[in-house]
Amino acid sequence: MDIKDTLNKMLVKDFHEILELEKEALITEEFSDISYNDMHIIEAIGLDQDSKMGEVARRLHITVGALTTSMNALVHKGYVARSRSKTDRRVVNVYLLEKGIAAYQYHADFHRKMTEDIMSVLDPEELKILMSSLDRVMTFLESYRKNETAGR
Repeated sequence: MDIKDTLNKMLVKDFHEILELEKEALITEEFSDISYNDMHIIEAIGLDQDSKMGEVARRLHITVGALTTSMNALVHKGYVARSRSKTDRRVVNVYLLEKGIAAYQYHADFHRKMTEDIMSVLDPEELKILMSSLDRVMTFLESYRKNETAGR
């Protein structure tokens, strides 16, 4: 197997492994009424009290319509609230309620632990190389998304 095939398999395997591990870790008994995607919507809303639906949809790379469907369920379950802007009635603000804040903090804690565990097995030089490599991968992915979106 050549290096290109090996790198491809490693990237795909690592990506899927992180997703599966995150799914298993995030959807606990406490948060069994929400999905993995819901948890990422909660993350995209964040702790900021004036997130707007359009901004959250952009962060998630989905349409406002798609977000609205998921948001309805999160509002119904008591994780999120929304309100119209007083200055512009077209704008819908969203924010986390107590349950949403707990889910957000649980998710953030998972990411913190994962990052700390990875850092614990790397020496400073390896960590520097990993950071540089991941930055280049992210730059590529952002460029790819931009080019693919422009071609549609």
